[in-house]
Amino acid sequence: MIDFDFIINIIVIIIVAIGLFFFFTATIGLLRFPDFYCKLQATGKGDTLGAVLILFGIVIYILKEDFSLSTILVSIKIFFIIFFIFLANPTATHALTKAGLDSGVIPLKKEVFKK
Repeated sequence: MIDFDFIINIIVIIIVAIGLFFFFTATIGLLRFPDFYCKLQATGKGDTLGAVLILFGIVIYILKEDFSLSTILVSIKIFFIIFFIFLANPTATHALTKAGLDSGVIPLKKEVFKK
């Protein structure tokens, strides 16, 4: 007989591990990419997806433990946080990119990489 809790725990671990992987790769992109705009692209996408996956894993774990009104309300609050992160992170990345363009930060060109 397969234990349902064990399967849910494995799914939660996989989802959280994938979220941590996206955080880790975004950090590597921040350190390794040569340009301000490349760094913003890496961190904007990686942090958003990493945070959403980790919070989604938390929702699954909370609902698995006890399916009551209080856990449903906590899960709804976490979904609101996920929605806010999903909207706010790309908007903030866009605002930083626009501020960089307005202040005169020049994007890197392909000729730099041909050397």
